[in-house]
Amino acid sequence: MSPRSLSLVVAALLPALAGADTITTIPDAAVKQAIALRDQALADDTAYTLLESLTTEIGPRLAGSPADAKAREWAIAKFKALGFDKVWTEPVTYPKWVRRSESASMVAPFEHKLAITALGYSTATPKGGLTAPVVHFDSLDALKAAKAADVKGKIVFVSARMQAHRDGHDYGIGSGVRSRGPAIAAELGAAAFVLRSAGTDNNRLPHTGVTQWKEGGKRIPAAAVSAPDADIIDAAVKRGQTVTLRLALDCGVEGDYTGANVIGEITGREKPDEVVVMGGHLDSWDLGTGAIDDGAGVAIGMATGALIGKLPTPPKRTIRVVAFANEEAGLWGGKAYAEAHKTDVAKHQLGSESDFGSDRIWRLNATVKPESLPAIDRMMQVLAPLGVERGDGRGNGGPDLSPIHAEGMAALSLTNDGTRYFDYHHTANDTLDKVDPKQLAQNVAVYISWSYLAAEADGDFGSAPGAFKQGGDDEH
Repeated sequence: MSPRSLSLVVAALLPALAGADTITTIPDAAVKQAIALRDQALADDTAYTLLESLTTEIGPRLAGSPADAKAREWAIAKFKALGFDKVWTEPVTYPKWVRRSESASMVAPFEHKLAITALGYSTATPKGGLTAPVVHFDSLDALKAAKAADVKGKIVFVSARMQAHRDGHDYGIGSGVRSRGPAIAAELGAAAFVLRSAGTDNNRLPHTGVTQWKEGGKRIPAAAVSAPDADIIDAAVKRGQTVTLRLALDCGVEGDYTGANVIGEITGREKPDEVVVMGGHLDSWDLGTGAIDDGAGVAIGMATGALIGKLPTPPKRTIRVVAFANEEAGLWGGKAYAEAHKTDVAKHQLGSESDFGSDRIWRLNATVKPESLPAIDRMMQVLAPLGVERGDGRGNGGPDLSPIHAEGMAALSLTNDGTRYFDYHHTANDTLDKVDPKQLAQNVAVYISWSYLAAEADGDFGSAPGAFKQGGDDEH
């Protein structure tokens, strides 16, 4: 049974259910105020102004870099300037990975300079670079089935290709190759790993991203080439001759670094210890300025809280906005938040993070207790005019809130139109000009609608330790 169908059943059974307080409802006055906030947000430029400030004044924000520290100070100052009445930081410690230089070329059977970028947590090549023949695979499954004798001492090249989709589901292909492929290749004895970038564009700009290594396992240099360069390697391989690449990657982990999640709150009037939580991750990869990934998410959360904070009367519950640390290299900020707040997960009314760009939100999925589904449908009455559909899937709150959702927080997943997102994701093209101010404003209108209604709801959405054991679906 879909969530929509289940909510209708629950509504029909209201008179028979024991205790009216088990049903979560949203007052008419709250709906009226949410509509006013929604319409105000559509005409407001706070989020775009914040995003312009972040990308211009700070720029790329690689976790552990000097810009990372500057971004934290920026976030603290902006929260305060926007009127958040409580602002603080919570420490997040993680390995500090650095990128110094990178280059690559095909040296046989033809000569080509390749556009390449090292992947997060890649090791460096030997001084002077690494030259080795290529062994080609068209998918991650093909690599998994490979024999060590065919791979040992070679550069593994995986040419799996992503296609653009509204919900971005092909990222499962690209991210799977990127994150898991290097460790598999290393176990087979490969000298290095290269993939066709996890993206949907044909620009000569490679997409970086994180890798996942086994604890104590072998690590090798790992990189991504742009789509046109992957085509060149593919074409050379198809000619049946030995293809040889030269890689020179100067990168690696330099100990541990302690950053922080930055948190701002608009304190609730009746239940200040209960929070509606949202946000985005403050870090970005270092190739672009992190406008769509995920400066937009930070700006959406900050603008939402700021507009709610200007109301004459605060909402019943607290609005909490988190600028998470180091999402890109392994959800470090999200995991630290869950660890710090798992004992008060029941105080988390509802949560959702923005981390899929800033094009229009078109779908809402929810993981909440059945008795609160009528309240979700009430939210949809405010969201539907924005073009948001009620999905039949589960939600986990987005990447950084998925760990606290796993502890038992009720969650929404709000899906942006991802048709063009992976053209720019993790590339030098992730810049402010890719953000449409009107679509960004629609995102704020969505977030301000659901968050205000959740804060004003009579009743809860089911957050409790271990409440949602099945987890949820979140594409990114």
